[in-house]
Amino acid sequence: NVEWGVPAPDLEGPGSAKGSTFWVWPESLLAPLSFCQSVLNAHDGGVPLEPDAWRHWWTSTECASYQFIGEDNLYFYSLAEMGIFLGLQGTSPVWPPPAGALQPPNLVVNNHILYLDKKASSSGAVKPPLARELLNHYSSDQLRAHFLALALGQKSVGFKPKPLNPQAQPKDSDPVLKDGNLLCNAFNKSVRTAFFTLHKCFEGNIPDVDVSTEVRTSAHEAVCRYEDLMMRQVFHEMMSLLDTYIREINRHWTQSVASTELDFAKDGALLQAFVDNLHMIRTATVLLHPIAPRGTELIREYLGFDNSFWSWDTIDEPLNVLAKRRGSFAVRELPARFDFFPKHPSQFETK
Repeated sequence: NVEWGVPAPDLEGPGSAKGSTFWVWPESLLAPLSFCQSVLNAHDGGVPLEPDAWRHWWTSTECASYQFIGEDNLYFYSLAEMGIFLGLQGTSPVWPPPAGALQPPNLVVNNHILYLDKKASSSGAVKPPLARELLNHYSSDQLRAHFLALALGQKSVGFKPKPLNPQAQPKDSDPVLKDGNLLCNAFNKSVRTAFFTLHKCFEGNIPDVDVSTEVRTSAHEAVCRYEDLMMRQVFHEMMSLLDTYIREINRHWTQSVASTELDFAKDGALLQAFVDNLHMIRTATVLLHPIAPRGTELIREYLGFDNSFWSWDTIDEPLNVLAKRRGSFAVRELPARFDFFPKHPSQFETK
């Protein structure tokens, strides 16, 4: 107990604490607000915005924030946070808060990441690695993909980055790279192949050919499944869905060109396979956007579309339909050896 804590009610039952106080570190509750300010300034090239720019995101009923919180903190911080947000309305707070008042975040509850299979904390014997330590070995996209795949919403899971694991052997694979390599290897290869093919065989233009019904239907089903999993915050199943869909893109194209030349003018089936492949890439790019924003934004830029590319209102529309709407089918040419999802420099073998 601390003197400045809020008196807590006495609970009934054996072993219940009585005469206790309820308290949290209040600066932890303000951290998301100050973090939002920092992000807004960074996105504006480091030029300070208006002092209250963050309020647009935290007081508008048109916006939603998602706060990832450890399950053990849920019973303390989330209660105090909602109380403070209500208290800042004044003497007669209203729930749900009206526009202009601080809006409560949507809480995403996690179990513990067990660093090298041990619970780590800044105040304990086992210290967690700092973000900059991890970014010395992995890209942010790789880390985000790995953490989302860990199923932390269901159980505590071990986190074993090979470069920081003293027990790791040289021949051991790095578990952190499993999900990130889906981006850096499989999907990166599919997207590069599509762009090179567009410039080699279509003069850098998206073919104005309709996507097959089968591929449009399967893409729509993937979108609906993804949307459901995201809404229910079952992130590990969402990552599994993307893994399956991206590997299907590679399988679909590899089978189509297994024993044929790229003569799209003479081979209608090959042309259809390529157009279908583009639609699968377009769909996967949108679904990956929250997980790997840097790489997917590059894809959008090289395709030449504006931010409406991410709109859920047009998620089912193929590239040729979007191209007609903007009035151009042209895409940018890739530089040699260009990667949309580059690996961290430390992951390349030296000889």
